[in-house]
Amino acid sequence: MKEEEIRPQRLFDELLRLNKEDVAVYFINSKYKKINCPACGNLGSFTFNKNSFNFDICDSCKTFYVSPRPDKESFDNYYMNSESAKFWANGFYKATENSRRVKLWKPKSKLIKKIIDKYSPDAKCIIDIGGGYGVFIEEFLKLCNINHLIIEPSRYLSQICREKNLNVLEKFLEDVNIKDLPKENKVFVSFELFEHLHDPKLFLEILFQLLNKNDSFIFTTLNGMGLDIQVLQDESKAVSPPMHLNFFNPKSIKILLDKIGFKCIDIITPGKLDINIMENNVDKIKDKFWKNFIGYSNKEEKNKMQNFISNNRLSSHMMVVCRKV
Repeated sequence: MKEEEIRPQRLFDELLRLNKEDVAVYFINSKYKKINCPACGNLGSFTFNKNSFNFDICDSCKTFYVSPRPDKESFDNYYMNSESAKFWANGFYKATENSRRVKLWKPKSKLIKKIIDKYSPDAKCIIDIGGGYGVFIEEFLKLCNINHLIIEPSRYLSQICREKNLNVLEKFLEDVNIKDLPKENKVFVSFELFEHLHDPKLFLEILFQLLNKNDSFIFTTLNGMGLDIQVLQDESKAVSPPMHLNFFNPKSIKILLDKIGFKCIDIITPGKLDINIMENNVDKIKDKFWKNFIGYSNKEEKNKMQNFISNNRLSSHMMVVCRKV
Protein backbone atom coordinates (compact mmCIF):
# COMPACT_ATOMS: atom_id res chain seq x y z
CA MET A 1 0.00 0.00 0.00
CA LYS A 2 1.14 3.52 -0.84
CA GLU A 3 0.06 6.74 0.84
CA GLU A 4 -1.15 8.13 -2.50
CA GLU A 5 -3.75 5.35 -2.73
CA ILE A 6 -5.61 6.42 0.41
CA ARG A 7 -4.44 10.04 0.79
CA PRO A 8 -3.84 11.53 -2.67
CA GLN A 9 -1.33 14.33 -2.19
CA ARG A 10 -3.41 16.90 -4.08
CA LEU A 11 -6.50 16.28 -1.93
CA PHE A 12 -4.52 15.91 1.28
CA ASP A 13 -2.69 19.20 0.73
CA GLU A 14 -6.00 20.95 0.02
CA LEU A 15 -7.45 19.54 3.26
CA LEU A 16 -4.44 20.83 5.21
CA ARG A 17 -4.65 24.23 3.50
CA LEU A 18 -8.32 24.62 4.46
CA ASN A 19 -7.55 23.35 7.94
CA LYS A 20 -4.94 26.06 8.42
CA GLU A 21 -7.32 28.77 7.18
CA ASP A 22 -10.04 27.55 9.55
CA VAL A 23 -7.82 28.25 12.56
CA ALA A 24 -8.24 31.99 12.12
CA VAL A 25 -12.01 31.61 11.78
CA TYR A 26 -12.88 29.22 14.60
CA PHE A 27 -10.14 29.69 17.21
CA ILE A 28 -9.27 33.37 17.13
CA ASN A 29 -11.57 34.15 20.09
CA SER A 30 -11.20 30.84 21.93
CA LYS A 31 -10.46 30.55 25.62
CA TYR A 32 -7.19 28.67 25.96
CA LYS A 33 -6.29 26.56 28.98
CA LYS A 34 -2.93 25.07 29.90
CA ILE A 35 -3.25 21.32 30.44
CA ASN A 36 -1.01 18.61 31.82
CA CYS A 37 -0.17 15.40 29.99
CA PRO A 38 -3.45 13.69 29.01
CA ALA A 39 -1.88 10.28 29.71
CA CYS A 40 -0.01 10.45 33.03
CA GLY A 41 -1.00 13.92 34.27
CA ASN A 42 2.54 15.26 34.63
CA LEU A 43 3.48 18.75 33.50
CA GLY A 44 4.79 18.92 29.94
CA SER A 45 7.27 21.31 28.36
CA PHE A 46 7.01 23.26 25.10
CA THR A 47 8.34 21.42 22.06
CA PHE A 48 7.11 23.28 18.92
CA ASN A 49 4.35 25.42 17.42
CA LYS A 50 2.29 24.56 14.37
CA ASN A 51 -0.73 26.31 12.85
CA SER A 52 -0.66 28.72 15.82
CA PHE A 53 -1.02 25.83 18.29
CA ASN A 54 1.66 24.99 20.87
CA PHE A 55 2.61 21.37 21.51
CA ASP A 56 3.96 20.24 24.86
CA ILE A 57 5.78 16.97 25.40
CA CYS A 58 5.65 14.97 28.62
CA ASP A 59 9.16 14.28 29.91
CA SER A 60 7.84 11.22 31.73
CA CYS A 61 5.78 9.24 29.20
CA LYS A 62 6.69 11.09 25.95
CA THR A 63 3.11 11.90 24.99
CA PHE A 64 2.91 15.16 23.08
CA TYR A 65 -0.25 17.20 22.85
CA VAL A 66 -1.75 20.63 22.19
CA SER A 67 -1.44 22.93 25.22
CA PRO A 68 -2.76 25.50 25.94
CA ARG A 69 -5.93 23.93 24.53
CA PRO A 70 -8.89 25.93 23.16
CA ASP A 71 -12.32 25.41 24.72
CA LYS A 72 -14.52 22.52 23.58
CA GLU A 73 -17.15 24.85 22.10
CA SER A 74 -14.61 26.08 19.53
CA PHE A 75 -13.85 22.52 18.43
CA ASP A 76 -17.54 21.62 18.24
CA ASN A 77 -18.15 24.64 15.99
CA TYR A 78 -15.08 23.78 13.91
CA TYR A 79 -16.16 20.18 13.28
CA MET A 80 -19.75 21.14 12.51
CA ASN A 81 -19.16 24.14 10.25
CA SER A 82 -15.56 24.51 9.03
CA GLU A 83 -14.56 24.37 5.39
CA SER A 84 -11.99 21.65 6.10
CA ALA A 85 -14.60 19.46 7.82
CA LYS A 86 -16.95 19.90 4.86
CA PHE A 87 -14.15 19.12 2.41
CA TRP A 88 -13.23 15.96 4.33
CA ALA A 89 -16.82 14.66 4.26
CA ASN A 90 -17.90 15.78 0.79
CA GLY A 91 -14.65 15.94 -1.18
CA PHE A 92 -11.74 13.98 0.24
CA TYR A 93 -13.58 10.95 1.61
CA LYS A 94 -15.95 10.51 -1.32
CA ALA A 95 -13.07 10.73 -3.80
CA THR A 96 -11.09 8.06 -1.94
CA GLU A 97 -13.88 5.82 -0.60
CA ASN A 98 -13.35 2.96 -3.06
CA SER A 99 -9.59 2.79 -2.61
CA ARG A 100 -9.90 3.17 1.16
CA ARG A 101 -12.46 0.37 1.22
CA VAL A 102 -10.04 -1.98 -0.57
CA LYS A 103 -6.76 -0.86 0.98
CA LEU A 104 -7.89 0.06 4.51
CA TRP A 105 -11.29 -1.23 5.54
CA LYS A 106 -11.24 -4.74 4.09
CA PRO A 107 -7.88 -5.61 5.74
CA LYS A 108 -8.90 -3.82 8.96
CA SER A 109 -12.17 -5.73 9.19
CA LYS A 110 -10.26 -9.00 8.83
CA LEU A 111 -7.81 -7.95 11.55
CA ILE A 112 -10.63 -6.89 13.90
CA LYS A 113 -12.42 -10.21 13.36
CA LYS A 114 -9.19 -12.06 14.18
CA ILE A 115 -8.77 -10.03 17.38
CA ILE A 116 -12.39 -10.58 18.42
CA ASP A 117 -12.12 -14.31 17.77
CA LYS A 118 -9.01 -14.41 19.97
CA TYR A 119 -10.00 -12.13 22.85
CA SER A 120 -13.82 -11.79 22.76
CA PRO A 121 -15.27 -14.95 21.19
CA ASP A 122 -18.54 -14.56 23.13
CA ALA A 123 -19.32 -11.10 21.73
CA LYS A 124 -22.77 -10.86 20.15
CA CYS A 125 -22.71 -7.23 19.03
CA ILE A 126 -20.14 -4.81 17.57
CA ILE A 127 -20.59 -1.05 18.14
CA ASP A 128 -18.66 1.45 16.00
CA ILE A 129 -18.19 4.82 17.73
CA GLY A 130 -18.05 7.58 15.13
CA GLY A 131 -18.82 5.12 12.34
CA GLY A 132 -19.00 7.79 9.63
CA TYR A 133 -20.10 6.36 6.29
CA GLY A 134 -20.46 2.87 7.77
CA VAL A 135 -17.84 1.32 5.51
CA PHE A 136 -16.13 -0.65 8.27
CA ILE A 137 -19.39 -2.18 9.49
CA GLU A 138 -20.35 -3.04 5.90
CA GLU A 139 -17.09 -4.93 5.42
CA PHE A 140 -17.12 -6.52 8.87
CA LEU A 141 -20.64 -7.92 8.39
CA LYS A 142 -19.43 -9.71 5.26
CA LEU A 143 -17.11 -11.71 7.53
CA CYS A 144 -19.14 -12.15 10.68
CA ASN A 145 -22.80 -12.83 11.46
CA ILE A 146 -23.17 -10.50 14.44
CA ASN A 147 -25.46 -7.71 15.60
CA HIS A 148 -24.19 -4.18 15.03
CA LEU A 149 -24.74 -0.54 15.94
CA ILE A 150 -23.12 2.67 14.70
CA ILE A 151 -22.93 5.63 17.07
CA GLU A 152 -22.69 8.68 14.80
CA PRO A 153 -23.65 12.26 15.81
CA SER A 154 -23.67 13.70 12.29
CA ARG A 155 -27.17 13.87 10.79
CA TYR A 156 -25.68 13.72 7.29
CA LEU A 157 -23.54 10.62 7.96
CA SER A 158 -26.25 8.91 10.01
CA GLN A 159 -28.65 9.20 7.08
CA ILE A 160 -26.10 7.66 4.72
CA CYS A 161 -25.73 4.70 7.12
CA ARG A 162 -29.51 4.28 7.32
CA GLU A 163 -29.72 4.25 3.53
CA LYS A 164 -27.31 1.31 3.68
CA ASN A 165 -29.73 -0.45 6.09
CA LEU A 166 -27.27 -0.14 8.97
CA ASN A 167 -28.39 0.37 12.56
CA VAL A 168 -27.53 3.90 13.74
CA LEU A 169 -27.76 5.77 17.04
CA GLU A 170 -27.56 9.46 16.13
CA LYS A 171 -25.89 10.78 19.27
CA PHE A 172 -22.58 11.95 20.67
CA LEU A 173 -21.07 9.36 22.97
CA GLU A 174 -21.60 11.58 26.03
CA ASP A 175 -25.35 11.59 25.29
CA VAL A 176 -25.64 7.81 24.99
CA ASN A 177 -27.59 6.06 27.73
CA ILE A 178 -26.89 2.47 28.66
CA LYS A 179 -30.54 1.74 27.77
CA ASP A 180 -29.72 2.75 24.16
CA LEU A 181 -27.39 -0.23 23.86
CA PRO A 182 -27.98 -3.97 23.52
CA LYS A 183 -27.66 -5.93 26.76
CA GLU A 184 -25.67 -8.76 25.16
CA ASN A 185 -21.87 -9.05 25.21
CA LYS A 186 -20.38 -6.26 23.11
CA VAL A 187 -17.20 -5.13 21.41
CA PHE A 188 -16.85 -1.37 20.91
CA VAL A 189 -14.55 -0.12 18.15
CA SER A 190 -13.32 3.32 17.18
CA PHE A 191 -10.98 4.26 14.35
CA GLU A 192 -8.82 7.39 13.98
CA LEU A 193 -10.89 9.25 16.57
CA PHE A 194 -8.71 9.35 19.67
CA GLU A 195 -6.22 11.89 18.33
CA HIS A 196 -9.12 14.33 17.76
CA LEU A 197 -10.61 14.19 21.25
CA HIS A 198 -10.71 17.36 23.31
CA ASP A 199 -10.63 15.33 26.54
CA PRO A 200 -9.50 11.70 26.01
CA LYS A 201 -9.80 10.84 29.71
CA LEU A 202 -13.43 12.00 29.84
CA PHE A 203 -14.21 10.02 26.68
CA LEU A 204 -12.83 6.82 28.26
CA GLU A 205 -14.65 7.45 31.54
CA ILE A 206 -17.98 7.81 29.72
CA LEU A 207 -17.31 4.71 27.63
CA PHE A 208 -16.26 2.69 30.69
CA GLN A 209 -19.66 3.35 32.28
CA LEU A 210 -21.45 2.10 29.15
CA LEU A 211 -19.54 -1.18 28.99
CA ASN A 212 -20.71 -4.34 30.70
CA LYS A 213 -18.17 -6.44 32.56
CA ASN A 214 -15.92 -8.24 30.03
CA ASP A 215 -17.00 -6.00 27.14
CA SER A 216 -14.02 -4.99 24.98
CA PHE A 217 -12.89 -1.79 23.30
CA ILE A 218 -10.65 -1.83 20.23
CA PHE A 219 -9.40 1.46 18.82
CA THR A 220 -6.78 2.91 16.52
CA THR A 221 -4.95 6.20 16.90
CA LEU A 222 -1.68 7.89 16.00
CA ASN A 223 1.47 6.77 17.79
CA GLY A 224 3.54 9.86 18.61
CA MET A 225 6.62 7.63 18.97
CA GLY A 226 6.04 6.23 15.48
CA LEU A 227 8.89 6.51 13.02
CA ASP A 228 7.66 9.03 10.47
CA ILE A 229 6.21 11.34 13.14
CA GLN A 230 9.43 11.22 15.18
CA VAL A 231 11.62 11.87 12.12
CA LEU A 232 9.48 14.63 10.59
CA GLN A 233 8.26 16.22 13.87
CA ASP A 234 6.41 19.47 13.12
CA GLU A 235 6.88 18.84 9.38
CA SER A 236 4.73 15.71 9.65
CA LYS A 237 1.34 16.09 7.96
CA ALA A 238 -0.11 13.93 10.74
CA VAL A 239 0.71 16.75 13.16
CA SER A 240 -2.14 18.91 11.95
CA PRO A 241 -3.92 20.90 14.66
CA PRO A 242 -6.75 21.61 15.24
CA MET A 243 -7.60 18.20 13.73
CA HIS A 244 -5.04 16.20 15.71
CA LEU A 245 -4.45 17.16 19.33
CA ASN A 246 -3.19 14.03 21.13
CA PHE A 247 -0.20 11.88 20.27
CA PHE A 248 -0.07 8.98 22.71
CA ASN A 249 2.31 6.03 22.37
CA PRO A 250 2.13 2.33 23.36
CA LYS A 251 3.39 2.99 26.88
CA SER A 252 1.45 6.16 27.61
CA ILE A 253 -1.91 4.91 26.32
CA LYS A 254 -1.65 2.00 28.74
CA ILE A 255 -1.06 4.45 31.60
CA LEU A 256 -4.31 6.24 30.75
CA LEU A 257 -6.31 3.03 30.31
CA ASP A 258 -5.06 1.67 33.63
CA LYS A 259 -6.08 4.92 35.31
CA ILE A 260 -9.67 4.56 34.06
CA GLY A 261 -9.91 0.89 35.05
CA PHE A 262 -9.51 -0.84 31.69
CA LYS A 263 -7.35 -3.94 31.40
CA CYS A 264 -4.99 -3.47 28.46
CA ILE A 265 -4.94 -6.73 26.47
CA ASP A 266 -2.75 -5.89 23.48
CA ILE A 267 -1.12 -2.95 21.73
CA ILE A 268 0.21 -3.30 18.20
CA THR A 269 1.35 -0.94 15.45
CA PRO A 270 0.21 -2.60 12.21
CA GLY A 271 0.99 0.46 10.08
CA LYS A 272 2.30 0.03 6.52
CA LEU A 273 3.10 3.59 5.44
CA ASP A 274 5.93 4.95 7.61
CA ILE A 275 8.69 4.47 5.05
CA ASN A 276 6.50 5.60 2.17
CA ILE A 277 5.49 8.74 4.06
CA MET A 278 9.16 9.57 4.56
CA GLU A 279 9.81 8.91 0.87
CA ASN A 280 7.13 11.48 0.06
CA ASN A 281 8.71 14.00 2.46
CA VAL A 282 12.41 13.24 2.03
CA ASP A 283 13.18 16.94 1.50
CA LYS A 284 11.95 17.63 5.04
CA ILE A 285 14.07 14.93 6.74
CA LYS A 286 16.98 16.36 8.74
CA ASP A 287 18.34 13.15 10.28
CA LYS A 288 21.20 11.91 8.05
CA PHE A 289 20.64 8.22 8.72
CA TRP A 290 17.02 8.26 7.56
CA LYS A 291 17.63 10.67 4.71
CA ASN A 292 20.38 8.39 3.39
CA PHE A 293 18.35 5.24 4.00
CA ILE A 294 15.41 6.59 2.00
CA GLY A 295 17.66 7.66 -0.87
CA TYR A 296 20.01 4.64 -0.86
CA SER A 297 17.86 1.59 -0.11
CA ASN A 298 16.00 -0.52 -2.67
CA LYS A 299 12.37 -1.63 -2.50
CA GLU A 300 13.11 -4.93 -0.76
CA GLU A 301 15.22 -3.25 1.93
CA LYS A 302 12.53 -0.65 2.54
CA ASN A 303 9.88 -3.37 2.84
CA LYS A 304 12.01 -5.22 5.39
CA MET A 305 12.47 -2.04 7.38
CA GLN A 306 8.72 -1.32 7.31
CA ASN A 307 7.99 -4.83 8.59
CA PHE A 308 10.52 -4.37 11.40
CA ILE A 309 8.93 -1.04 12.34
CA SER A 310 5.41 -2.50 12.40
CA ASN A 311 6.43 -5.61 14.34
CA ASN A 312 8.23 -3.65 17.06
CA ARG A 313 5.52 -1.08 17.91
CA LEU A 314 7.40 1.66 16.08
CA SER A 315 4.83 2.52 13.40
CA SER A 316 2.81 5.71 13.70
CA HIS A 317 -0.45 3.73 13.30
CA MET A 318 -1.40 2.14 16.64
CA MET A 319 -4.17 -0.32 17.56
CA VAL A 320 -5.19 -0.92 21.18
CA VAL A 321 -7.27 -3.76 22.62
CA CYS A 322 -8.65 -3.37 26.15
CA ARG A 323 -11.45 -4.72 28.32
CA LYS A 324 -13.61 -3.79 31.30
CA VAL A 325 -12.99 -6.39 33.99
